[in-house]
Amino acid sequence: MLNISKLLRENSMKKDKIYPFFNEAAILFPVLLLSSIGVIMVYSASSAISITKFGNNIFYLQKQSLFFLISLLSMLLISFFPYRYFKFLSYFFVFLSIILLIIVQIPSIGVKAGGAYRWLRFGIFTFQPSEFTKFAFIIFLAYSLDKKQNMIRDFSVGFIPHVIIFIILAILIMMQPDFGSVVILGLITWGMMFIAGVPIIHLLIPLPCLIPFCYFFLFKVGYRMERIFAFLNPWADPLNTGYQITHSLKAFGSGGIFGKGIGLSMQKLYYLPEPHTDFIFSVIGEELGLVGVFLILMLYSIILWRGIKIASNSRSFFATLLAFGLTLNLGIQVIINIGVTLGVLPTKGLTLPFLSYGGTSLFINMMAMGILMNIGTSAKNMVHKTENKKLDLK
Repeated sequence: MLNISKLLRENSMKKDKIYPFFNEAAILFPVLLLSSIGVIMVYSASSAISITKFGNNIFYLQKQSLFFLISLLSMLLISFFPYRYFKFLSYFFVFLSIILLIIVQIPSIGVKAGGAYRWLRFGIFTFQPSEFTKFAFIIFLAYSLDKKQNMIRDFSVGFIPHVIIFIILAILIMMQPDFGSVVILGLITWGMMFIAGVPIIHLLIPLPCLIPFCYFFLFKVGYRMERIFAFLNPWADPLNTGYQITHSLKAFGSGGIFGKGIGLSMQKLYYLPEPHTDFIFSVIGEELGLVGVFLILMLYSIILWRGIKIASNSRSFFATLLAFGLTLNLGIQVIINIGVTLGVLPTKGLTLPFLSYGGTSLFINMMAMGILMNIGTSAKNMVHKTENKKLDLK
């Protein structure tokens, strides 16, 4: 009986090593389902715009399908890549992100859209450096905070170096400008430092300094002030400053419980701006109704719950910080995008992970899920090895 049991355990361990992503089905399946829904909804939301701009209704569908296949392959490959090796890439990734953020500011290289230089063009593809920067900074923070764990409560060791790197990245991102990405990067930084054990008093020290900064960038920049007023009362100026929010709310309201059906949204027909990117959740609400909205929220909840579970069960502090940072980044993006479309947060151009059109966001987020799956599988393999040693001793 013992030999059979040992054989089964060894076979299970082999499967874990060969198929690590199957062990994290709680992440894999929701990601695949969300991404598949995203491809369908991108087509539904963009078909009219695609005909106007490119003369065919499947332009965005073709590109998003290609993005999905590339991202899926990358996610599965990265799930085999031992997460601990990212320690050796942490400084390189941060340095590369700084270089990319500088290059994107060069007019002859950076792609300008909506008054901001946020993209780099590589052939038929465009790449958004700020998305990669968040990914790179999470890896850097996980490595640095883990390395300095013994002195994490020292202000000059656990706090100052990480804030300096954050400020450098934040300045470069603000030059695009992209205030939203800076906010997300700041929340990730503070969240990971808190989990690492940096004293709360250290984390609260910068708050007085942030007040004049936020005042300038929120109240001294015209379009941001308009967004705040539109958020407070979108119906006061529904044809101008409140246009986006009011049409988003109309989409949700007209969707009802079961929705109008895929492809039958009215708000996507040149009423709702960016229906295939920033406001794709509004189109989902109109076409799939409350049922579709609940399904999307449930799938995100499963991924976030699993990410937190992986972070708490990790066998190394680096893995815990890395898993938490990647999960936190995803959660913040989901909350902000959905909050904006529902009118509970001021308008901010931000894609919805796995659903919105866009290659960079999909690629980076699926890479993050691959790392989470690898961390989860590594923890399970460690548990199996420990249990096997105990049984062998018996």
